[in-house]
Amino acid sequence: MTAKADGKAAGGSKTANKKTGKPKSGAARKPSKGLPRCKYSQAEIRQIFSRFQKLRPEPRGELYHTNPYTLLVAVTLSAQATDAGVNKATKPLFDVVDAPEKMVALGEEKLRDYIKTIGLYRNKAKNVIKLSEKLISDFNGKVPDDRDLLTTLPGVGRKTANVVVSMAFGQPTIAVDTHIFRIGNRIGLAPGKTPDEVEAILERVIPKEFLYHAHHWLILHGRYTCKARKPECEHCIIADLCKSKEKTCDVAAPIVPIKEQPLPGL
Repeated sequence: MTAKADGKAAGGSKTANKKTGKPKSGAARKPSKGLPRCKYSQAEIRQIFSRFQKLRPEPRGELYHTNPYTLLVAVTLSAQATDAGVNKATKPLFDVVDAPEKMVALGEEKLRDYIKTIGLYRNKAKNVIKLSEKLISDFNGKVPDDRDLLTTLPGVGRKTANVVVSMAFGQPTIAVDTHIFRIGNRIGLAPGKTPDEVEAILERVIPKEFLYHAHHWLILHGRYTCKARKPECEHCIIADLCKSKEKTCDVAAPIVPIKEQPLPGL
């Protein structure tokens, strides 16, 4: 997850949250009156996410993990790094470490050996050990399913916390990484000046029935179609709806459902 923006140990989803579309953790975010306006009508937004849903009915994150704790570690390590690079490092790590107690026992020096191919690995190793110690001392070794509690952990910001509560606990949140921030502004879906503004706009305009998967749909669209350097508009399924000044095509690509792919780097 090449994100600069920032984030009970069972991994089951909480379907009630998916149905209501209401975040469980923390107070519901109230958009400021001064937030920029989305450039799309509700009908257009519904059409956009309906197409995303047909393309990827059950999107998933691309970070390798085995439980909420390893997900938390993986997302923490992914800041300013690629998912493929993180997965290559964490697959052997998570084969031997899958709980905070095991991570603390492993120690910072040996952890660095596992993750030294990841950028900023020395500082990240320190944070992983510290957050593991805090999980043991404050949360009985369990990853909390509350966004505000997660952000009390060393190295865990709002983006990381949003990813964890969404993927591990089934809560509909929008974790704004560089892909979502770029797309929100490029196409005018959420033209915010900060990640928090983009998050607030998206939570306000995305229909509840699409909110749970919206985070992954937008990331995958940015990663594989609406790329940073050169958007592949000819392959875009929302090209006819897109309001970006950069687009080079007005014809939507056909929707061909994408089968589940191997995780990058594995």
